[in-house]
Amino acid sequence: MPSHRISDVATLLGVSDDTVRRWIDQGHVQASKDDAGRLRIDGAGLARFLTDQWRARPGLEDGSKVQSARNHIQGIVTAITSDVVMSQVELIAGNARIVSLISTEAVRDLGLEVGSIAVAQVKATNVSIELPRTR
Repeated sequence: MPSHRISDVATLLGVSDDTVRRWIDQGHVQASKDDAGRLRIDGAGLARFLTDQWRARPGLEDGSKVQSARNHIQGIVTAITSDVVMSQVELIAGNARIVSLISTEAVRDLGLEVGSIAVAQVKATNVSIELPRTR
């Protein structure tokens, strides 16, 4: 069963170590001590908690969502590079950097500028998953 250090979970989720500790104290996620006496978070329990949080996010009154796509990632626009027709928009969400190529007309219509809050909608036919380097 996978388990994770508090600091690793905090970094991955873009929250503070204290937030993760509060989740443990409030019983939202389970943790146990490893052989060295450090708290480790149960990976499966963390996954359940995150899934529950995702499902509980605001939607329509009946609990359904406005969009059918699941991969919506909210972040801050950190750069926009435009020419006459196309623009490259960079968004930072937690520790993820997302770069999208959209029309310059769309940038204007959305009123996007550096510092705006925006949502990246990811729709891909091929998404790769890989393991991070271990420490």
